[in-house]
Amino acid sequence: MTHQDTPRAPLPPFSYEDAVQKVRMAEDAWNSRDPAKVSLAYTRDTAWRNRDVFLNGRAEVEAFLTDKWAKENGYRLIKEIWAHEDNRIAVRFCYEWHNEEGQWFRAYGNENWEFDALGYMAVRHASINDVPITDAERLFHWPQGRRPDDHPGLTELRL
Repeated sequence: MTHQDTPRAPLPPFSYEDAVQKVRMAEDAWNSRDPAKVSLAYTRDTAWRNRDVFLNGRAEVEAFLTDKWAKENGYRLIKEIWAHEDNRIAVRFCYEWHNEEGQWFRAYGNENWEFDALGYMAVRHASINDVPITDAERLFHWPQGRRPDDHPGLTELRL
């Protein structure tokens, strides 16, 4: 069965609650750091802009994420809904990571998402800036993986 046969709920048109759920599902998937799993949330012909990189198709997304997470150690992400409409969601996010030398960064970004009728992301535009931070400035300290439900979000952290 292909993804075209299996709806990926929640489906458009999104209510506010549906959009919030979609954002958390994306956050959880990305925090898994599993490129194959994450890529399955996108249409086979998904079109991405991530910073200055343009990707087309699920295979390119998986390869990009594999490379990304090989370099971004200690990756922890928080996403938060900004706005939504029928099949589009705007998201702001921050993630923390460190390079091989141990330098920590906080990446700030915004994403615009567009979904197909079956709930797969067809388009993703991401603008991201990295800011060097010290270990003492880190705010995301949960164990690698899903952010705990009781961990503050971006608004609570004033990010």
